Amino acid sequence: MTKKLLIVLAFFITSQSMIAQMPGSKDTTWKKLYRATPEITHDLIHTKLECSFDFENAYLNGKVWITAKPHFYQSNKLKLDAKAMDIKEVAIVNGTKKTKLNYEYDAMEIDINLDRVYKSTEKFTIYIDYTAKPDEYNAPGSAAISGAKGLYFINPRGEEPNKPTSIWTQGETEGTSVWCPTIDDPAQKTTNEFYITVPQKYVTLSNGLKLSEKKNTNGTRTDYWKMDLPHAPYLFFIGAGEFSVIKDKPYKGKEVSYYVEKEQAKRAHSTS
Repeated sequence: MTKKLLIVLAFFITSQSMIAQMPGSKDTTWKKLYRATPEITHDLIHTKLECSFDFENAYLNGKVWITAKPHFYQSNKLKLDAKAMDIKEVAIVNGTKKTKLNYEYDAMEIDINLDRVYKSTEKFTIYIDYTAKPDEYNAPGSAAISGAKGLYFINPRGEEPNKPTSIWTQGETEGTSVWCPTIDDPAQKTTNEFYITVPQKYVTLSNGLKLSEKKNTNGTRTDYWKMDLPHAPYLFFIGAGEFSVIKDKPYKGKEVSYYVEKEQAKRAHSTS
């Protein structure tokens, strides 16, 4: 190979490298990243949650019933994501009977020993009594979402006079398991029903439809929300605050509701 040809080849390779790095050139570095699909051992079927809030400490007090089944192989164990929680009880539910189960918890996952071996055709329901402490979970988020604590208390003690108190959740990418034990994997799909207890002055918002609300004797109210379409756990949502709800039917009679702070109610349509 002549010296002249070597110079030409070197120039060509350098030019191609520079073109690949020019602004606007297509980024193909993602092709080198290995993204393994998480192993699926169980399938979520339904999630029922009863929750209330300790505003003073920014805690969620919850009781959850998780219905699941083995994905393929029979199993006598279940692993759930549950981050930075106080776990008070884990049990299996058979009809009206509740039997406590042995489990191990490392502040990130609950490894539960089921009461027997279940086949992939057999469903079971796990009950967990717990307290979620999102402000005590300090792990970093992802490239898409910087936060990771899942449940956010805004001015929970009312210490900032010009800021309304509210609660909202952000499950993406794995934030739901900071406030509700689950299999926190987007490949999972589950229906859900949430019973959300808040002070009576607050409005709630969640997945699906609000089917009922019940006033309690202690000045709180329990709203019942139900979602019949299976969806990923990161889409679980709870919101609560002193909101005005502006209802509209902008397209073919389909209702759209705007939840806004009360002083913003007059501008709800113009900012949507």
